[in-house]
Amino acid sequence: MALGMNKGAVLAIALGLGGATAAAGAALAHNEPMPKGPLSPAAKAAHQRHANFEKLGAAFKALNDELRKSDPNVATVQAQTKTMAALSNALPSWFPRGSGVEARPKSEAKANIWTDAAGFSAKASAMQVQVSRLNQAAMSGNMDAVKAQVRPTGGACKACHDVYRQQKD
Repeated sequence: MALGMNKGAVLAIALGLGGATAAAGAALAHNEPMPKGPLSPAAKAAHQRHANFEKLGAAFKALNDELRKSDPNVATVQAQTKTMAALSNALPSWFPRGSGVEARPKSEAKANIWTDAAGFSAKASAMQVQVSRLNQAAMSGNMDAVKAQVRPTGGACKACHDVYRQQKD
C-alpha cells in the first residue's frame, strides 16, 4: 500500500477526491435557467453545456455516495458510470466556437479552450479514457476496481478544470 497507508485510508482519500470533484462539477456553472425567447446557437450550446456538466457532476456524486455504503448496489453504480461515460464521450462537442462568456456571461469556460484546441482535446480525451475505465470496472461488477478508479477519474476532471475553467465567485 502506498506510503504505508491502509486500504481504508486510501479508499477514503479516493472517495474524498471523487466527491470534491463531483461537487465542483455540479457547481461548475452557476445555477441559471435557460433564458426565455430566442437564443443564438452559441448561447443554446453554452446553456446546454451547463446542464450537461450538472448531469455529469450529479452522476459522479451519486456514484461516490453509493460507493461509501458498506454494500454498494452494483446496478446503481453501473447506471451512474454509464451516464458518466455517455456524457464524457459527448463532452468535446459541448464547446462550439463562440459559446464562452460572450454567449453566456456566467460561463466558466476559459477562452483557451478554443485557442488551445489541441491541449483541450488532449485533456478531454484523457478524461474519456479514465471514465471508460471506471465504466468498465463497474460493468465487471468489481466494486474494489471501481473504487480504485475513482481517483484517476476525478484527477482527469481536475486536470482539465485547472487549465480550462475559470473560477467564479
